[in-house]
Amino acid sequence: MKALVFPGQGSQFVGMGKELYNSRKEIKDLMENANEILGFDILKIMFEGSEEDLKKTKVTQPAIFIHSVAMVKSMDATGAQMVAGHSLGEFSALVANGVLSFDDGLRLVAQRSEAMQEACNVNPSSMAAVLGLEDEKVEDICGTIEGIVVPANYNCPGQLVISGETKAVEEACAKLKEAGAKRTLILPVNGAFHSPLMKPAQEKLAQAINETKFRKPGMAIYQNITTTAVTDEQEIKQNLIAQLTGPVKWTQTIRNMIKDGATTFVEVGPGKTLQGLIKKINSEVNTSSAM
Repeated sequence: MKALVFPGQGSQFVGMGKELYNSRKEIKDLMENANEILGFDILKIMFEGSEEDLKKTKVTQPAIFIHSVAMVKSMDATGAQMVAGHSLGEFSALVANGVLSFDDGLRLVAQRSEAMQEACNVNPSSMAAVLGLEDEKVEDICGTIEGIVVPANYNCPGQLVISGETKAVEEACAKLKEAGAKRTLILPVNGAFHSPLMKPAQEKLAQAINETKFRKPGMAIYQNITTTAVTDEQEIKQNLIAQLTGPVKWTQTIRNMIKDGATTFVEVGPGKTLQGLIKKINSEVNTSSAM
């Protein structure tokens, strides 16, 4: 059984989407429509901008979404029976399975990125990757820290990202090293994604999501919050809202997709990050890029 998976923030690269843009007229039209929706020339930044330009949350999230949707619309998705997306990638997955239109998905992504950026500006906050320690140990240690620091991304066995107030994240990193973590690495992001610090962004996004038409999905989406197959439109909405302050349970999601019959995972979007994570979760499944 084939599953389509969509990457999140961090998979961007200079020149992203240019080859897709030049491939077919309908893809070119789709991507040019993004400029109209966003009100600025995001394609110019994607094709010609610097790494610094692409790192801005307001640019990064829509750029990855545009690239991923353009890719899925240019490929043969025949045989795919389930979808999942890592964080931001859930929005791309929801276009792929027919729940959201490209236009509505892009508007939500734009609102999400702006709301997250605003929330980041309120409190000094950060994220850190923790390598080589059991998930349960990371959870336990985060629970002992004064201040806000929580597990945010369960990427694969031995790789968990924590998120929260800068001081609390730094203190957690020190304790995690003492507990045997091979490495802790403060990530180059300017906020605490998937933590309670995203509550203001969640409230803004919730209103936008609830006002957007969600259609019946053509295939199940395995969402970050539940990790299981979801086909009810209202449940999809609530899970998408909960995702902003809750953890991305990618390890658990992939394991459930495999349990439900997935044998091949096709990464749709920039980069190959998800293929690497999936192989670490289960080395026996097949992984590939859409293009």
